[in-house]
Amino acid sequence: MQATELTKRHWLLIFTLSLLTFVLGTSEFVIVGILTDISSSLHMTNAKAGTLVSAFAITFAIATPIVMSATSHFPKRKWMLFLIGSFIIFNALCVISTSYIMLLGLRMLTAIVTGVLISLAMIVASETMPIAKRGLAISFVFGGFTLANVVGVPIGTVIAEWYNWHGTFILTTIFGGFAFLASFFILPDLKSQNRSSMRDQFALLTHPRILMAFFIPALGFGATYTVFTYLVPILKGMEAPNSSISLILFAYGFISIFSNILAGKIASHNPIGRLRFVFFVQAIVLMSLYWTTSTFTLGLFNIGLMSLMAIMLTTSTQLYLIDLARIYQPKATGLAASLMPVASNVGIALGSALGGLVYHQGNLMNVTWVGGLVAISASLLTFFSHRLDQKQLKSS
Repeated sequence: MQATELTKRHWLLIFTLSLLTFVLGTSEFVIVGILTDISSSLHMTNAKAGTLVSAFAITFAIATPIVMSATSHFPKRKWMLFLIGSFIIFNALCVISTSYIMLLGLRMLTAIVTGVLISLAMIVASETMPIAKRGLAISFVFGGFTLANVVGVPIGTVIAEWYNWHGTFILTTIFGGFAFLASFFILPDLKSQNRSSMRDQFALLTHPRILMAFFIPALGFGATYTVFTYLVPILKGMEAPNSSISLILFAYGFISIFSNILAGKIASHNPIGRLRFVFFVQAIVLMSLYWTTSTFTLGLFNIGLMSLMAIMLTTSTQLYLIDLARIYQPKATGLAASLMPVASNVGIALGSALGGLVYHQGNLMNVTWVGGLVAISASLLTFFSHRLDQKQLKSS
């Protein structure tokens, strides 16, 4: 009989994986806060420094599925420890970087390591926890990213202000050391997948149900980032004092912690069925901003609701992709685990691009309508996918 409760060992593993995602998230996101310091130090424009962010995201999205497919048969514990060690080395080398090319190359290598480690962390959480607690465990692991934005990034930015941007990478290197030690003592030995060809692995991506499941989180994140990308101009349009904007953004990140907790609860039972309505509510929240932002207090409340809805989809869609892979391509669950993080990056790129197109057409607040329509698209796709699941259950 399978255990249904989390043991002390389970909680230690959850903490270790959450620490790992916190470290990876801090390293990925902190670059935004230190871009101007890097551009000044390396004598280049802010626009050129910005390519460090886009190069990271593109490398993450392209390389993660490829590496996950090629290494699916590797022993997970040894492979994860090797990758964490590589992460430490790449961040340490960033400390002594003296040129844009060197820093760009190191950030791209870090992106590959980050994407694979995130995917492996999700697999470990999925495979080691009692079935009933998988959603809770994965929501905690995703919570590491939320804490990275709320805690890790501000600390890294302050260190850059006090010392310089090299100091920020010293911090991420030290964080990496803590993650390595915790992982060394806590990570279990897990059974590796049977070796399969890259062709067999990538056959997963040709299955209509997997593609459908991939675009659910892509559209979900796209809906949020259509608006969130331009949240600062929206706040300025609400006549928010410049001195309060950073505090509002911090509060936005803090509220997203509760969004992550709700994500775990949604994933505990009939997650895709519940997500149908989560996306519909998200659409209402985003569209409401068109009117509520005319009043400062009401607008802030609505923005808080936007943050609360932002990442409710993560845990459910992560588990959904893994579970679908077990049905349609069991040898490719590792690749499936990498798809949600990739989908989130695709959604962020899609949302910011859509928001930019709308913004440059004239009326900034029209981004709220577009974001709402993208959320409705996510809801409809989830409705359709859930209906297919129900048909399959009845026929089996």
